[in-house]
Amino acid sequence: MMKNKITGKNVLITAGAQGIGESITKHFIDNGANVAIHYFSSSDTANKLVEYATGKGQKAVAISGDLTKETDANALVEKTVGALGGLNILINNAGSLVARNLLSEMETEFWHKVMDINLTSMMLVTRAASSFLAKNKDSSIVNLASLAGRKGGHPGSLAYATSKGAILTFTRALATEFGPQGTRVNAVAPGLILGTSFHNTHTTKESAAATTAGIPIQRAGNADDVARAVLYLASEYNGFITGATLDINGGVYNM
Repeated sequence: MMKNKITGKNVLITAGAQGIGESITKHFIDNGANVAIHYFSSSDTANKLVEYATGKGQKAVAISGDLTKETDANALVEKTVGALGGLNILINNAGSLVARNLLSEMETEFWHKVMDINLTSMMLVTRAASSFLAKNKDSSIVNLASLAGRKGGHPGSLAYATSKGAILTFTRALATEFGPQGTRVNAVAPGLILGTSFHNTHTTKESAAATTAGIPIQRAGNADDVARAVLYLASEYNGFITGATLDINGGVYNM
């Protein structure tokens, strides 16, 4: 538990009401944070998480938006600061594979859509949040990348893997830019995380089993595995870590 580090901090989690995001939100609430939960479609879960947080005496708000739109990204940050009173931590979790497409069959429109969802949205939210984060000396950003951004992903995930690889660079570049303002910027790169709609949608049981067989610790990951790491990087406990990517994959790939 990192209660002494996270208690009273104001946290914005994009796509914070489903899959890994839901687990991240719950971990922050359990550690005493005030949370702004962005959602695109999961309003029921977002509202339940708000109730869970307010039941513990913490501030919480659920905010919907399409983060590929600049106006929505800006409004999300404004509403967050309005509801919580400030911003200490930003978790850029929104993203999707969308669909599997090989390069030969990929429509240009699809490429742009994936880049907008995974990369441009992250830039828009981070840009809107930066001045508010700068007001707090020990502020922090954690970006959700992917093992696909390291290895290139399975066939059909070219656009997704490329966008996630770019997040690794985005993280390093921002760490340099935001260092002087006291904002640390790190990323996590999850491998096979089962039990989320992402893999339920895009990964067959056979593929998951084959991937799991190649994982040194002999199991797939779960959302809590990722949430614990995000919480750790976000806390000012490790104030000298910035520009880093933490690989969460059971030992499949490390560098």
